[in-house]
Amino acid sequence: MGDYGHPLAFGAFLTPGNAEPGRVVGLAVLAEQVGFDLVTFQDHPYQPAFLDTWTLMSFVAARTGTVRLAANVTNLPLRPPAVLARSVASLDLLSGGRVELGLGAGAFWEAIEAMGGRRLSPGQGVRALAEAIDVIRQVWDVEARGGVRVDGEFHRVLGAKRGPAPAHDVGIWLGAYKPRMLALTGSRADGWLPSLGYLQPGDLGRGNTIIDDSAREAGRDPADVRRLLNVTGRFAPVGRGPLDGPAEQWAEELADLALSDGISTFILGSDDPEDLRRFAAEVAPAVRELVAGERAAATAPAAAPVALRSAPAEAPAAPRPPADAGSFAVVPTPDDGVRRSAIRVWDETTRPTGPAPDPARAYTPHDQAGAQHLIDVHDGLRAELARLYDLVEQVGAGLVDAGTARSHINTMTIRQNKWTLGTYCESYCRVVTTHHTLEDRGIFPHLRRGDARLAPVLDRLEQEHHAIHDVLERVDRALVAFVSVADGMAELRAAVDLLSDTLLSHLAYEERELVEPIARLGLN
Repeated sequence: MGDYGHPLAFGAFLTPGNAEPGRVVGLAVLAEQVGFDLVTFQDHPYQPAFLDTWTLMSFVAARTGTVRLAANVTNLPLRPPAVLARSVASLDLLSGGRVELGLGAGAFWEAIEAMGGRRLSPGQGVRALAEAIDVIRQVWDVEARGGVRVDGEFHRVLGAKRGPAPAHDVGIWLGAYKPRMLALTGSRADGWLPSLGYLQPGDLGRGNTIIDDSAREAGRDPADVRRLLNVTGRFAPVGRGPLDGPAEQWAEELADLALSDGISTFILGSDDPEDLRRFAAEVAPAVRELVAGERAAATAPAAAPVALRSAPAEAPAAPRPPADAGSFAVVPTPDDGVRRSAIRVWDETTRPTGPAPDPARAYTPHDQAGAQHLIDVHDGLRAELARLYDLVEQVGAGLVDAGTARSHINTMTIRQNKWTLGTYCESYCRVVTTHHTLEDRGIFPHLRRGDARLAPVLDRLEQEHHAIHDVLERVDRALVAFVSVADGMAELRAAVDLLSDTLLSHLAYEERELVEPIARLGLN
């Protein structure tokens, strides 16, 4: 695990909307002009608001000359693998070797079934995908004797003629999240292509382990599998969270993903021309430079990569105290003061402060580890909040105008997107509430008993917990509005903005006032 040493590449992930057909083509052309290596498109054949992805890719291939193209990822249940193999090879030949193949086992099964596809269980979907890979590779293998023969449970190709062969060795990248799909990626595929917004902390490391183990069992080198990642975020003057800040922050975070989790292809999900320009002009070159420098500085292949910044999929880590620390070295996360909402739930100027630390006191590593634990827990909440923003933006970008939304409200894509967003928001709200409950009932009483001077601070923090609970209720109400009406996204965004303002401010205040008392008094 770690850096697999692959060359870095950067791509765009574009929405194939058909309301303005020329827009997505123009964005693809722009991506090539500003230096992207790869342009990818969603593939949802059941979505009437989208252009057909393979038709779009053929058109874009004719309008470009160097950038590589791929579906992100191809909807296999609606594309027979033998026909798909010939489509990929044909476009690869016509484009001069610029096509790659992203594949998915299938999702949104109700919509797939409505289009004539077969509904499969998760296990069936993985088996069907494995059979499809066999079919595709055999079609491309024109040097082998005889016809294509796969007599599978889901795909039966008995004697079809081979060919054409693609112009280059087309990579097969799987959109995988669950263990069986990850194992298939390691044993049979050329790349792993998940989306960061759908990963939980630690999923990249766990996924890499499964892929690597499966590759070795299949007699492959784990480095044979390229690690790709769809990312979304926001460019801003000041950092607010993972992939939410200035270009240099993006570069450090992506470089850390490359060095720590082996990601070598970063695909930006955005239809904003300015985002594409900035990613290509500022982020990509800086990531290449940072990664090249770390690789050059490595003294041995097994040397651990130097973490530049915590990866977005993990909780961002505050500086750790040295093992022999005597002075207090745990650094609370500062409040950058940026606010997205015009609403103010509380007056921050009235917050009390606790006692000043004793400058002569020495803190053991164990003392400081307890203080650091609070920051680690908070970092997990911050990372989850950033992913919540990502998911809101992804769903928002997929919504059509109000009239069209009403006419298509029962299509699977819209319903599934809203269900997923609702589940995620509700889950996040439960995490925050549980964390605050643990503090109110466990940690805070212990600190009160240990140092009475902390009482005003603890009283204020408990009051803010109740206020944040009310903000979470606002998010719930916004979710109801979002699912119920076509124009509920504005209310949902406003509610999540307010949650961000209150929660980030509260976490920073709590760390500022409590990390030293926790180190001094302990957690229990």
